[in-house]
Amino acid sequence: MSPKSKSYIKDLTFSAMFLAIGLVLPFFTGQLHALGNMLLPMHLPVLLCGLICGWQYGGLVGLVLPLLRNVLFGMPRMPLAIPMAFELAAYGLIVGYLYGRSKWKCVLALYRSLLIAMVGGRIVWAAGRVILAGVSNVPFGWQVFLTAGFVEAVPGIILQLTLIPVIMVALDRTGMVPFGNNAADPEQA
Repeated sequence: MSPKSKSYIKDLTFSAMFLAIGLVLPFFTGQLHALGNMLLPMHLPVLLCGLICGWQYGGLVGLVLPLLRNVLFGMPRMPLAIPMAFELAAYGLIVGYLYGRSKWKCVLALYRSLLIAMVGGRIVWAAGRVILAGVSNVPFGWQVFLTAGFVEAVPGIILQLTLIPVIMVALDRTGMVPFGNNAADPEQA
C-alpha cells in the first residue's frame, strides 16, 4: 500500500472517530441547552479533526455533525442546526488550513489557528442566523450575537484553548501527530 493510501485511510478513520465523538460528547452535558452552549461539546472534535486530518476532513465533519446529530437525536434543533453546521464547517476548514500551512507546528501556530478559526466560525454562524432570521421567525440581533456567540461561550472557549494544545502535545508524545520540535518542515515534505 502506498504512503498516500495509508495517509488517506488514517485521515478517514480519524475523521469517523471525531464524528462519533462529536455525536456522543454532547450527552455529557446532559442535553441541557444552557450547559451545551457554555461548553460547546461538538466544537472540540471538529477542531481536532481539522488540526489532525486537515481542512477537508475538518470541514466535512463540521458540516455533517450537527445535521446528523439532529437526525439521530433531535439536537441541535432545526432550523438552528443549519447555521451551526456551517459554523462548525468553518471551524474545521479554517483551523485545518491555517495550521496545515504553518511553517512550524508549534503552540504559537496552534493558538493562532484556533483563535482565527473561532472568530471566523462565529462570523459564519452569525451570517447563517441573520439569513435564518430573514426567512423564519427566529429573532437574531447584535445582543444575541454577542451573548450567545461570545459571553455564554467563554467556558467552552477556555476549554478549547486549554484542552486542544494538551491533546496535541499528548498525541505528539505517542508519535501519532507531529507537533513542536518533532514536526517535519513542510518545505521539505
